[in-house]
Amino acid sequence: MEIETPPSGGSHRALARLFSFFLLDLVFVWGERERGGMAKESSSVPCTPLLKDELDIVIPTIRNLDFLEMWRPFFQPYHLIIVQDGDPSKTIKVPEGFDYELYNRNDINRILGPKAACISFKDSACRCFGYMVSKKKYIYTIDDDCFVAKDPTGKEINALEQHIKNLLSPATPHFFNTLYDPYREGADFVRGYPFSLREGARTAVSHGLWLNIPDYDAPTQLVKPRERNTRYVDAVLTIPKGTLFPMCGMNLAFDRELIGPAMYFGLMGDGQPIGRYDDMWAGWCTKVICDHLGLGIKTGLPYIWHSKASNPFVNLKKEYKGIFWQEELIPFFQSAVLSKECTTVQKCYIELSKQVREKLGKIDPYFTKLADAMVTWIEAWDDLNPPTVAAEVPNGPAKGK
Repeated sequence: MEIETPPSGGSHRALARLFSFFLLDLVFVWGERERGGMAKESSSVPCTPLLKDELDIVIPTIRNLDFLEMWRPFFQPYHLIIVQDGDPSKTIKVPEGFDYELYNRNDINRILGPKAACISFKDSACRCFGYMVSKKKYIYTIDDDCFVAKDPTGKEINALEQHIKNLLSPATPHFFNTLYDPYREGADFVRGYPFSLREGARTAVSHGLWLNIPDYDAPTQLVKPRERNTRYVDAVLTIPKGTLFPMCGMNLAFDRELIGPAMYFGLMGDGQPIGRYDDMWAGWCTKVICDHLGLGIKTGLPYIWHSKASNPFVNLKKEYKGIFWQEELIPFFQSAVLSKECTTVQKCYIELSKQVREKLGKIDPYFTKLADAMVTWIEAWDDLNPPTVAAEVPNGPAKGK
Protein backbone atom coordinates (compact mmCIF):
# COMPACT_ATOMS: atom_id res chain seq x y z
CA MET A 1 0.00 0.00 0.00
CA GLU A 2 1.50 3.29 -1.11
CA ILE A 3 0.78 6.14 1.29
CA GLU A 4 1.36 9.81 0.73
CA THR A 5 1.53 12.50 3.42
CA PRO A 6 -1.61 14.70 3.37
CA PRO A 7 -1.05 18.13 1.76
CA SER A 8 -1.34 21.20 3.95
CA GLY A 9 -3.88 23.05 1.77
CA GLY A 10 -7.41 22.35 0.66
CA SER A 11 -9.89 24.15 2.92
CA HIS A 12 -12.88 23.40 0.68
CA ARG A 13 -12.02 19.72 0.59
CA ALA A 14 -11.58 19.82 4.37
CA LEU A 15 -15.10 21.19 4.83
CA ALA A 16 -16.49 18.46 2.57
CA ARG A 17 -14.70 15.82 4.62
CA LEU A 18 -16.01 17.38 7.84
CA PHE A 19 -19.55 16.94 6.52
CA SER A 20 -18.84 13.26 5.92
CA PHE A 21 -17.60 12.92 9.49
CA PHE A 22 -20.83 14.54 10.69
CA LEU A 23 -22.73 11.81 8.86
CA LEU A 24 -20.49 9.20 10.55
CA ASP A 25 -21.42 10.65 13.93
CA LEU A 26 -25.08 10.28 13.01
CA VAL A 27 -24.47 6.62 12.24
CA PHE A 28 -22.92 6.10 15.68
CA VAL A 29 -25.76 7.94 17.40
CA TRP A 30 -28.28 5.82 15.50
CA GLY A 31 -26.40 2.68 16.54
CA GLU A 32 -26.51 3.70 20.19
CA ARG A 33 -30.27 4.30 19.95
CA GLU A 34 -30.73 0.90 18.36
CA ARG A 35 -28.88 -0.73 21.24
CA GLY A 36 -30.76 1.40 23.78
CA GLY A 37 -34.25 2.90 23.67
CA MET A 38 -35.26 1.70 20.20
CA ALA A 39 -34.18 -1.83 21.05
CA LYS A 40 -36.59 -1.79 23.99
CA GLU A 41 -39.44 -0.85 21.70
CA SER A 42 -38.69 -3.55 19.12
CA SER A 43 -36.51 -6.38 20.35
CA SER A 44 -37.17 -8.26 17.10
CA VAL A 45 -34.84 -5.90 15.16
CA PRO A 46 -31.28 -7.31 15.43
CA CYS A 47 -28.34 -4.95 15.93
CA THR A 48 -25.26 -5.85 13.88
CA PRO A 49 -22.01 -5.25 15.79
CA LEU A 50 -19.67 -2.71 14.25
CA LEU A 51 -17.13 -4.23 11.81
CA LYS A 52 -18.33 -7.73 12.64
CA ASP A 53 -16.75 -9.22 9.51
CA GLU A 54 -13.78 -6.88 9.35
CA LEU A 55 -12.10 -7.37 12.73
CA ASP A 56 -10.23 -10.17 14.50
CA ILE A 57 -9.55 -10.33 18.24
CA VAL A 58 -6.04 -11.65 19.01
CA ILE A 59 -5.35 -13.17 22.43
CA PRO A 60 -1.99 -14.59 23.60
CA THR A 61 -2.34 -17.07 26.45
CA ILE A 62 -0.89 -19.94 28.46
CA ARG A 63 -4.14 -20.79 30.27
CA ASN A 64 -7.80 -21.63 29.80
CA LEU A 65 -9.74 -18.62 28.55
CA ASP A 66 -12.44 -18.44 31.23
CA PHE A 67 -12.13 -14.65 31.17
CA LEU A 68 -14.03 -14.66 27.87
CA GLU A 69 -17.28 -15.32 29.74
CA MET A 70 -17.20 -11.77 31.03
CA TRP A 71 -16.55 -10.46 27.52
CA ARG A 72 -19.16 -12.67 25.85
CA PRO A 73 -21.72 -9.87 25.20
CA PHE A 74 -19.06 -7.87 23.38
CA PHE A 75 -16.72 -10.46 21.83
CA GLN A 76 -18.95 -13.37 20.82
CA PRO A 77 -19.98 -11.91 17.43
CA TYR A 78 -16.33 -11.60 16.39
CA HIS A 79 -13.69 -14.07 15.26
CA LEU A 80 -10.91 -14.84 17.76
CA ILE A 81 -7.30 -15.73 16.97
CA ILE A 82 -5.72 -17.39 20.00
CA VAL A 83 -1.93 -17.72 20.11
CA GLN A 84 -0.94 -20.32 22.67
CA ASP A 85 2.42 -19.68 24.29
CA GLY A 86 4.58 -22.23 26.06
CA ASP A 87 4.02 -25.99 25.98
CA PRO A 88 2.16 -26.88 22.74
CA SER A 89 0.99 -30.19 24.19
CA LYS A 90 -1.15 -28.41 26.77
CA THR A 91 -4.85 -28.10 25.91
CA ILE A 92 -6.32 -24.61 26.11
CA LYS A 93 -10.04 -24.60 26.86
CA VAL A 94 -12.20 -21.97 25.21
CA PRO A 95 -15.79 -21.37 26.38
CA GLU A 96 -18.46 -22.68 24.03
CA GLY A 97 -20.09 -20.37 21.54
CA PHE A 98 -16.99 -18.49 20.38
CA ASP A 99 -15.73 -18.59 16.81
CA TYR A 100 -11.97 -19.04 17.00
CA GLU A 101 -8.79 -20.53 15.60
CA LEU A 102 -5.94 -21.52 17.90
CA TYR A 103 -2.24 -21.69 17.05
CA ASN A 104 0.49 -23.19 19.22
CA ARG A 105 4.24 -23.31 18.68
CA ASN A 106 4.03 -26.37 16.47
CA ASP A 107 1.59 -24.52 14.21
CA ILE A 108 3.84 -21.48 14.03
CA ASN A 109 6.82 -23.65 13.06
CA ARG A 110 4.74 -25.50 10.46
CA ILE A 111 3.37 -22.35 8.86
CA LEU A 112 6.49 -20.19 8.88
CA GLY A 113 9.23 -22.83 8.65
CA PRO A 114 12.69 -21.32 9.32
CA LYS A 115 11.14 -17.85 9.53
CA ALA A 116 9.37 -18.93 12.75
CA ALA A 117 12.53 -17.85 14.57
CA CYS A 118 11.27 -14.27 14.40
CA ILE A 119 8.29 -15.13 16.66
CA SER A 120 9.06 -14.98 20.38
CA PHE A 121 8.61 -18.02 22.61
CA LYS A 122 7.48 -17.99 26.25
CA ASP A 123 6.48 -14.35 25.99
CA SER A 124 3.26 -12.54 25.11
CA ALA A 125 5.13 -11.08 22.14
CA CYS A 126 3.99 -14.21 20.32
CA ARG A 127 0.67 -12.40 19.81
CA CYS A 128 2.04 -10.72 16.68
CA PHE A 129 1.80 -14.07 14.88
CA GLY A 130 -1.96 -13.58 15.13
CA TYR A 131 -1.62 -10.21 13.37
CA MET A 132 0.25 -11.93 10.57
CA VAL A 133 -2.22 -14.76 9.91
CA SER A 134 -5.34 -12.59 10.18
CA LYS A 135 -7.07 -11.64 6.96
CA LYS A 136 -9.19 -8.88 8.45
CA LYS A 137 -8.76 -5.13 8.12
CA TYR A 138 -8.72 -4.43 11.87
CA ILE A 139 -7.16 -6.10 14.91
CA TYR A 140 -8.02 -5.81 18.60
CA THR A 141 -5.66 -7.49 21.04
CA ILE A 142 -6.22 -8.04 24.75
CA ASP A 143 -4.52 -9.97 27.57
CA ASP A 144 -6.29 -12.80 29.39
CA ASP A 145 -6.11 -11.00 32.74
CA CYS A 146 -8.09 -8.02 31.47
CA PHE A 147 -11.74 -7.83 32.44
CA VAL A 148 -14.69 -5.57 31.59
CA ALA A 149 -14.37 -2.22 33.34
CA LYS A 150 -17.18 0.11 34.42
CA ASP A 151 -17.45 3.82 33.81
CA PRO A 152 -18.19 6.25 36.70
CA THR A 153 -21.94 5.64 36.28
CA GLY A 154 -21.51 1.90 36.79
CA LYS A 155 -22.15 1.01 33.16
CA GLU A 156 -20.02 -1.77 31.67
CA ILE A 157 -17.62 -0.45 29.05
CA ASN A 158 -17.70 -1.97 25.59
CA ALA A 159 -13.98 -1.46 24.98
CA LEU A 160 -14.09 -2.92 21.49
CA GLU A 161 -16.81 -0.54 20.34
CA GLN A 162 -14.87 2.50 21.58
CA HIS A 163 -11.71 1.31 19.82
CA ILE A 164 -13.68 0.97 16.59
CA LYS A 165 -15.00 4.51 16.96
CA ASN A 166 -11.45 5.74 17.52
CA LEU A 167 -10.20 3.96 14.40
CA LEU A 168 -13.06 5.05 12.15
CA SER A 169 -12.74 8.74 12.98
CA PRO A 170 -9.71 10.83 11.99
CA ALA A 171 -6.73 11.72 14.16
CA THR A 172 -5.08 15.14 14.56
CA PRO A 173 -1.31 14.50 14.73
CA HIS A 174 -0.29 17.73 12.97
CA PHE A 175 -1.96 20.28 15.28
CA PHE A 176 -3.09 19.76 18.86
CA ASN A 177 -6.74 20.45 19.68
CA THR A 178 -7.15 21.63 23.28
CA LEU A 179 -10.61 20.00 23.49
CA TYR A 180 -8.89 16.70 22.70
CA ASP A 181 -10.70 14.60 20.09
CA PRO A 182 -12.75 17.08 18.03
CA TYR A 183 -14.72 14.30 16.33
CA ARG A 184 -16.39 13.09 19.53
CA GLU A 185 -19.94 14.09 20.34
CA GLY A 186 -19.98 17.34 22.30
CA ALA A 187 -16.56 18.48 21.09
CA ASP A 188 -15.21 20.33 18.08
CA PHE A 189 -12.17 22.23 16.85
CA VAL A 190 -11.36 25.23 19.00
CA ARG A 191 -10.89 28.78 17.76
CA GLY A 192 -7.58 29.10 15.96
CA TYR A 193 -7.45 25.55 14.64
CA PRO A 194 -6.57 25.74 10.90
CA PHE A 195 -9.48 24.78 8.65
CA SER A 196 -7.04 23.19 6.23
CA LEU A 197 -6.13 20.62 8.89
CA ARG A 198 -9.62 19.86 10.19
CA GLU A 199 -10.09 16.87 7.93
CA GLY A 200 -7.42 15.19 10.06
CA ALA A 201 -5.36 12.12 9.24
CA ARG A 202 -6.29 8.46 9.04
CA THR A 203 -6.14 6.74 12.43
CA ALA A 204 -3.82 3.74 12.42
CA VAL A 205 -3.76 2.84 16.13
CA SER A 206 -6.13 3.13 19.10
CA HIS A 207 -4.30 2.70 22.41
CA GLY A 208 -6.57 1.98 25.38
CA LEU A 209 -5.88 2.28 29.10
CA TRP A 210 -6.54 0.30 32.29
CA LEU A 211 -8.20 0.67 35.65
CA ASN A 212 -6.99 -1.11 38.80
CA ILE A 213 -3.46 -2.48 38.13
CA PRO A 214 -1.45 0.17 36.27
CA ASP A 215 1.11 -0.78 33.62
CA TYR A 216 4.20 0.04 35.68
CA ASP A 217 7.78 -1.09 35.28
CA ALA A 218 9.38 -3.27 37.95
CA PRO A 219 11.14 -0.47 39.95
CA THR A 220 7.88 1.49 40.19
CA GLN A 221 5.99 -1.68 41.16
CA LEU A 222 8.46 -2.26 43.98
CA VAL A 223 8.17 1.31 45.25
CA LYS A 224 4.36 1.41 44.96
CA PRO A 225 3.17 -2.18 45.44
CA ARG A 226 -0.36 -1.22 46.54
CA GLU A 227 -1.02 1.57 44.10
CA ARG A 228 -4.12 1.18 41.94
CA ASN A 229 -5.41 3.36 39.13
CA THR A 230 -8.90 4.56 40.01
CA ARG A 231 -8.95 7.65 37.78
CA TYR A 232 -11.32 7.45 34.83
CA VAL A 233 -10.48 10.22 32.36
CA ASP A 234 -13.17 10.62 29.71
CA ALA A 235 -10.85 11.68 26.90
CA VAL A 236 -9.26 10.52 23.67
CA LEU A 237 -6.13 12.31 22.47
CA THR A 238 -4.05 12.10 19.33
CA ILE A 239 -0.36 11.71 20.12
CA PRO A 240 1.35 14.62 18.32
CA LYS A 241 3.70 14.04 15.43
CA GLY A 242 7.29 13.77 16.64
CA THR A 243 6.29 12.54 20.10
CA LEU A 244 7.00 8.97 21.22
CA PHE A 245 4.93 7.05 23.76
CA PRO A 246 5.16 3.75 25.71
CA MET A 247 2.65 1.52 23.95
CA CYS A 248 0.97 -1.20 26.01
CA GLY A 249 -0.32 -4.25 24.14
CA MET A 250 -2.96 -5.43 26.62
CA ASN A 251 -5.78 -3.18 25.29
CA LEU A 252 -4.86 -2.18 21.76
CA ALA A 253 -6.53 -1.90 18.36
CA PHE A 254 -5.13 -1.00 14.97
CA ASP A 255 -5.87 -0.82 11.27
CA ARG A 256 -4.03 -3.86 9.98
CA GLU A 257 -4.13 -2.69 6.36
CA LEU A 258 -2.64 0.69 7.26
CA ILE A 259 0.05 -0.26 9.77
CA GLY A 260 0.01 -4.04 10.33
CA PRO A 261 3.57 -4.87 9.14
CA ALA A 262 5.01 -2.43 11.70
CA MET A 263 3.31 -4.20 14.60
CA TYR A 264 6.19 -6.61 15.23
CA PHE A 265 6.69 -7.25 18.94
CA GLY A 266 10.36 -8.13 18.56
CA LEU A 267 12.46 -10.89 20.07
CA MET A 268 11.56 -11.38 23.72
CA GLY A 269 11.31 -14.18 26.26
CA ASP A 270 13.02 -17.55 25.92
CA GLY A 271 16.65 -17.26 24.78
CA GLN A 272 16.62 -13.45 24.71
CA PRO A 273 18.33 -11.02 27.12
CA ILE A 274 15.23 -8.85 27.57
CA GLY A 275 11.51 -9.08 28.17
CA ARG A 276 8.49 -6.81 28.70
CA TYR A 277 9.66 -4.42 25.99
CA ASP A 278 7.80 -6.16 23.15
CA ASP A 279 4.86 -3.78 22.90
CA MET A 280 7.01 -0.73 23.51
CA TRP A 281 9.40 -1.71 20.72
CA ALA A 282 6.44 -2.12 18.38
CA GLY A 283 5.05 1.22 19.55
CA TRP A 284 8.27 3.12 18.90
CA CYS A 285 8.69 1.62 15.44
CA THR A 286 5.04 2.19 14.62
CA LYS A 287 5.09 5.83 15.78
CA VAL A 288 8.13 6.68 13.64
CA ILE A 289 6.47 5.09 10.62
CA CYS A 290 3.07 6.71 11.27
CA ASP A 291 4.74 10.11 11.54
CA HIS A 292 6.54 9.53 8.25
CA LEU A 293 3.39 8.36 6.42
CA GLY A 294 1.07 10.98 7.89
CA LEU A 295 -1.00 8.58 10.01
CA GLY A 296 -2.40 9.15 13.49
CA ILE A 297 -2.30 7.30 16.82
CA LYS A 298 -4.87 7.89 19.55
CA THR A 299 -4.66 7.14 23.27
CA GLY A 300 -7.17 7.30 26.14
CA LEU A 301 -10.58 5.63 26.06
CA PRO A 302 -11.48 2.80 26.32
CA TYR A 303 -10.57 1.40 29.72
CA ILE A 304 -10.37 -2.25 30.70
CA TRP A 305 -10.02 -3.68 34.24
CA HIS A 306 -6.50 -5.07 34.65
CA SER A 307 -7.02 -7.73 37.28
CA LYS A 308 -3.62 -9.13 38.15
CA ALA A 309 -0.26 -7.58 39.01
CA SER A 310 2.72 -9.55 37.73
CA ASN A 311 5.63 -10.37 40.05
CA PRO A 312 7.90 -7.29 40.26
CA PHE A 313 11.02 -9.37 41.00
CA VAL A 314 10.44 -11.54 37.92
CA ASN A 315 9.72 -8.39 35.94
CA LEU A 316 12.95 -6.76 37.11
CA LYS A 317 14.94 -9.74 35.86
CA LYS A 318 13.29 -9.35 32.44
CA GLU A 319 13.53 -5.57 32.30
CA TYR A 320 16.84 -4.64 33.82
CA LYS A 321 18.82 -4.45 30.57
CA GLY A 322 15.98 -2.63 28.88
CA ILE A 323 15.91 -0.02 31.63
CA PHE A 324 19.50 0.88 30.74
CA TRP A 325 19.13 0.39 26.99
CA GLN A 326 16.04 2.56 26.67
CA GLU A 327 18.11 5.63 27.55
CA GLU A 328 19.78 5.12 24.17
CA LEU A 329 16.79 3.62 22.36
CA ILE A 330 14.59 6.66 22.90
CA PRO A 331 17.08 9.16 21.36
CA PHE A 332 17.55 6.73 18.48
CA PHE A 333 13.84 6.70 17.66
CA GLN A 334 13.51 10.43 18.28
CA SER A 335 16.14 11.13 15.65
CA ALA A 336 15.19 8.40 13.16
CA VAL A 337 14.44 9.76 9.68
CA LEU A 338 13.04 7.70 6.82
CA SER A 339 13.71 8.49 3.17
CA LYS A 340 11.15 9.70 0.64
CA GLU A 341 11.40 6.33 -1.08
CA CYS A 342 9.72 4.74 1.95
CA THR A 343 6.12 4.92 0.72
CA THR A 344 4.86 1.67 2.25
CA VAL A 345 4.99 0.31 5.78
CA GLN A 346 7.21 -2.56 4.62
CA LYS A 347 9.73 -0.21 3.01
CA CYS A 348 9.75 1.94 6.14
CA TYR A 349 10.29 -1.06 8.38
CA ILE A 350 13.16 -2.46 6.32
CA GLU A 351 14.89 0.91 6.32
CA LEU A 352 14.37 1.21 10.06
CA SER A 353 15.89 -2.27 10.54
CA LYS A 354 19.04 -1.07 8.76
CA GLN A 355 19.30 1.86 11.15
CA VAL A 356 18.78 -0.48 14.12
CA ARG A 357 21.65 -2.64 12.89
CA GLU A 358 23.95 0.30 12.24
CA LYS A 359 23.29 2.39 15.33
CA LEU A 360 21.91 0.10 18.02
CA GLY A 361 24.09 -2.87 17.10
CA LYS A 362 26.93 -0.99 18.79
CA ILE A 363 25.10 -1.18 22.12
CA ASP A 364 24.71 -4.95 22.21
CA PRO A 365 24.80 -7.85 19.72
CA TYR A 366 21.13 -8.45 20.57
CA PHE A 367 20.15 -5.52 18.36
CA THR A 368 21.94 -6.99 15.36
CA LYS A 369 19.94 -10.15 15.91
CA LEU A 370 16.79 -8.08 16.31
CA ALA A 371 17.49 -6.21 13.06
CA ASP A 372 17.74 -9.57 11.26
CA ALA A 373 14.45 -10.65 12.86
CA MET A 374 12.76 -7.44 11.68
CA VAL A 375 13.67 -8.31 8.09
CA THR A 376 12.53 -11.91 8.56
CA TRP A 377 9.24 -10.66 9.99
CA ILE A 378 8.54 -8.58 6.88
CA GLU A 379 9.45 -11.49 4.63
CA ALA A 380 7.10 -13.79 6.55
CA TRP A 381 4.36 -11.15 6.51
CA ASP A 382 4.61 -10.80 2.75
CA ASP A 383 4.64 -14.58 2.32
CA LEU A 384 1.28 -14.84 4.08
CA ASN A 385 -0.03 -11.50 2.82
CA PRO A 386 1.23 -11.03 -0.75
CA PRO A 387 1.51 -7.31 -1.52
CA THR A 388 -1.14 -5.92 -3.81
CA VAL A 389 -0.54 -3.15 -6.31
CA ALA A 390 -2.06 0.12 -5.13
CA ALA A 391 -1.83 3.63 -6.46
CA GLU A 392 -0.77 6.47 -4.22
CA VAL A 393 -3.92 8.09 -2.91
CA PRO A 394 -3.39 11.43 -1.15
CA ASN A 395 -5.60 12.03 1.88
CA GLY A 396 -7.39 8.72 1.63
CA PRO A 397 -6.81 5.02 2.17
CA ALA A 398 -5.32 3.14 -0.75
CA LYS A 399 -7.76 0.51 -1.97
CA GLY A 400 -5.40 -2.44 -1.92
CA LYS A 401 -7.83 -5.24 -1.04
